[in-house]
Amino acid sequence: MTPDLGAGANDAPARSILRGCSSSPGKSYLSIGSFEPELGGNLEDVTLAYETWGEPNKAGTNAVLVTHALTGDSHAAGCPSEGYKRGGWWDAMIGPGRTLDTDRYFMVCVNVLGGCGGSTGPASEDPATGEPYGMRFPVVTIRDMVRAQKLVLEALGVERLALVIGGSIGGQQALEWAVSHPDFVERAVPVAATGALGPQGLAMSELGRRAIMADPDWQDGDYYGTGREPEEGLAIARMAGMVTYQSPEGQWERFGRRPASRPAIHPEFGGRFEVESYLQYQGRDLVGRFDANSYLYLTRAMDLYDVAAGYGRAGDAYARISAETLFVGISSDWLFYPGEVRRTAQVAQEAGADAHYREIHSDSGHDAFLKDWDELDAAIGPFVHKDDES
Repeated sequence: MTPDLGAGANDAPARSILRGCSSSPGKSYLSIGSFEPELGGNLEDVTLAYETWGEPNKAGTNAVLVTHALTGDSHAAGCPSEGYKRGGWWDAMIGPGRTLDTDRYFMVCVNVLGGCGGSTGPASEDPATGEPYGMRFPVVTIRDMVRAQKLVLEALGVERLALVIGGSIGGQQALEWAVSHPDFVERAVPVAATGALGPQGLAMSELGRRAIMADPDWQDGDYYGTGREPEEGLAIARMAGMVTYQSPEGQWERFGRRPASRPAIHPEFGGRFEVESYLQYQGRDLVGRFDANSYLYLTRAMDLYDVAAGYGRAGDAYARISAETLFVGISSDWLFYPGEVRRTAQVAQEAGADAHYREIHSDSGHDAFLKDWDELDAAIGPFVHKDDES
């Protein structure tokens, strides 16, 4: 059996993306109590930060869970503000009349367990010691993140997810939701993600982690309150990551071999190219808003994810899925190759899942799901809105 591949994103007319920004009631926090991660350890008191948009229906069945990418957080939609200079990271997709229509759906986005956007993570206080966890924080997995999210949804009165959707590590979460909780999810859209990251992605993650851990200011993870943080290591990790989010074609178009046009951040060494300057600025930007230890934990969770773990093989895991599932690949993605995403859809369908595949045609690389709004809408809009007339 072959998957329903559909047309490429550029082959379908895009629905109109409404511009502007969505209003949010702001960040909320929920204590879910003690939590035992999949790979061991215990967290005595876990808090998760989340945001919502729209209103739940009385049956609790119109909820959409949006799962964020590596350095994202719960602020998926909203206007630019002092804390979020660019606004919500998926604001173009969320709001009245948009692809994820808040007049119809109750939107929820939860900052992942282990993150640094308000949820319990390495920078949080360990109740047993009164000090930040640092590297004493237990290793967390994608399944842990999903299990914690479910507790938030239950507290919000959600009985069933109409849709779960996300890209990259968020796509891994969307897939795991469909596998772990088949009776809770009606539809799932993993974007730019598969059931297991390949060796090239694993290698790039390790480069980033080593950059952080080799920084003398990392201090074995106990840098909190010392006045010194591994800023250089985190910046280099971000630079390495940004390379995997681009594509060769996109970089030629955007940067070529042009000399740098921005002021230098680091000492000059034989001049600078524009792409070097871009990476340096991206590194500095992340340092100002993200915790280095969370970067270690979340990249490790992304690396460790294997949908087949505990089931024997991937097909056995996909056989559990009852949600209609749309896998979305990006033509120029070399972190999660589109061929691998397509093959994931094939294996899922061969296992009996109602799985489909669509591809975004873009030179933006892995980052296309965070910037190419019309192409993204063309890929997922028909799937999300297929029952609008029923």
